[in-house]
Amino acid sequence: MTYNLFIGRYQSPHKGHMTIFNEYLEKGLPVLIAIRDVMPDEKNPLSAEEVKSVWEIIYLENPLVKIIIIPDISSVNYGRGVGYEVKEIKVSGTIENISATEIRSQIKKGKSEWKEMVDEKGHSELENLIKNKN
Repeated sequence: MTYNLFIGRYQSPHKGHMTIFNEYLEKGLPVLIAIRDVMPDEKNPLSAEEVKSVWEIIYLENPLVKIIIIPDISSVNYGRGVGYEVKEIKVSGTIENISATEIRSQIKKGKSEWKEMVDEKGHSELENLIKNKN
């Protein structure tokens, strides 16, 4: 099986990411979510394992999704004729404006508006992970 690769920190997983993944999943095409293993800090409070756990809950029933952790990277490179494409997927302004920083901020403040931006299957896990970072 060949996958459509998406690399990110996903701090925190949200519907903006899912909209892009769904471009492929809705066509029955497999998706590989590669989580960069970055050092936790203020902008990246979740470990790669914690991010993976949220995605695994969200995509538990989807055999077309594979989730892995990769070392942190500084660039993605390819040579000519390597057998795959590099594509940018355009999304609507509403989806493009979803902010993982805002989601984390709202969770910390005890607000609930963030739930509109995150798949409901991931609400509990994400909320517990972020609240436990305080």
